[in-house]
Amino acid sequence: MTGFAAAYAAFLLTHFVPTRPAIRERLVGAMGRRAWFSLYGLISLAVTAWVIWAAGRAPYVELWPQLPWTRWVPNVALPLATALAFCGLPGRTVTLGGPRQPRLDPSRPGFAAVTRHPLLWVLALWSGAHLFPNGDLAHVLLFGGFLLMALAAMPAFDARAARALGLESPAYFAATATLSLRPLGSPGWWRANATLGRRFVLSLGVWLLLLVLHPHVIGVSPLPL
Repeated sequence: MTGFAAAYAAFLLTHFVPTRPAIRERLVGAMGRRAWFSLYGLISLAVTAWVIWAAGRAPYVELWPQLPWTRWVPNVALPLATALAFCGLPGRTVTLGGPRQPRLDPSRPGFAAVTRHPLLWVLALWSGAHLFPNGDLAHVLLFGGFLLMALAAMPAFDARAARALGLESPAYFAATATLSLRPLGSPGWWRANATLGRRFVLSLGVWLLLLVLHPHVIGVSPLPL
């Protein structure tokens, strides 16, 4: 478990220390915004891959067994997570892109009317769904930690956005949602966001590709066989 503990500690340090507003702004000032976020993205991906790899190599300590039905959970949740990523990423939300993200027009919130936290919901769905078929200690710590981090970050990002927006905050939060399915039932909303249907179809294709690649990249078939 030593290797997993080291990887997990590195993951926490790289995700919490550099993202503190004072530290981040100092780094952005020294390196430039584009260079910093590019470098941080690469570091984040590398450390995340490391901690996932380390969890797979950690000693197996079973907390609950992997029953056949548990594999259905990620297979149901992951198409939704992929759709959230493809539909939500192009959105203009302060909670997605930080205080310098272009301001959202409250009269045209786009996918932010469904959620202003698409990537955090992707992380929550992915990690929460993978808890069911992965009941060993290392993976429970891994996916449980990701889930808690995603859920805790939503109110934290909202508070940061409220401070950044100041007087614009009430209009922003009235037009957006933490999670709401109401816009999906409105034909007018779909007409105003015509590209979302194409993004959704594309997301299903990407999900199928990930499903095929899973046993080759991760080493385990995700199919509930």
